[in-house]
Amino acid sequence: MKTTIRLAAYFAFSLFFTLPSVAQDWPGLQQFKEENKKLAPPTENENRVVFMGNSITIGWLNTRPEFFEGKPYINRGISGQTTPQMLIRFRQDVLDLQPKVVVILAGTNDIAGNTGPSSLEMIVDNIKSMAQLAQANGIKVIISSVLPAYDYPWRPGLKPNEKIPALNTLLKEYAVNNGFLYLDYFSAMADERNGLPKKYAKDEVHPTAEGYSVMEPMVEETIHKVLKLN
Repeated sequence: MKTTIRLAAYFAFSLFFTLPSVAQDWPGLQQFKEENKKLAPPTENENRVVFMGNSITIGWLNTRPEFFEGKPYINRGISGQTTPQMLIRFRQDVLDLQPKVVVILAGTNDIAGNTGPSSLEMIVDNIKSMAQLAQANGIKVIISSVLPAYDYPWRPGLKPNEKIPALNTLLKEYAVNNGFLYLDYFSAMADERNGLPKKYAKDEVHPTAEGYSVMEPMVEETIHKVLKLN
């Protein structure tokens, strides 16, 4: 019995000193820290673009690396992230890299409750803060619609097929009213359920190569457009 108590105390002691170190990097600041250090400042005529997002953004690089090759595109997606996490790392992973453009694609994991409950207004406020930080630092902003999702396999029953269109309406309204470009992936990819069809995403959330092939010309066109704006 005493041995069991000692073991329990030992594990509790170990957890007490181990868990804080994990919790301290809640926003994922270590993820790209070394890559950011190695990245040279942009050249005078470089149209650097940072893609800020979650698994859909980093999955783009993993699934379609050729889209990023030979272009001044920097991928700063972290799987599972929500907008408050992105907001904390926005300075390190966007502002400090001195891009001309940032493409923000975020919000679906907030709806899924990955870091706790979030209202649509909370999500919009975090994206507003990122957009305003970028604008204050001379960076042009593209606010992307959240991609369709009928349901989340890891947390079913949250009705993202209803919440995502409502969120996108708020994001579009904010972008239009504040001079930011709105990139509407949703309308190009949604099926009749307001979901993402399996031809674009096997799990109906994370795009396949075919799904990204729909997104690529759309984002390229929007990047070219925003670079022409004064």
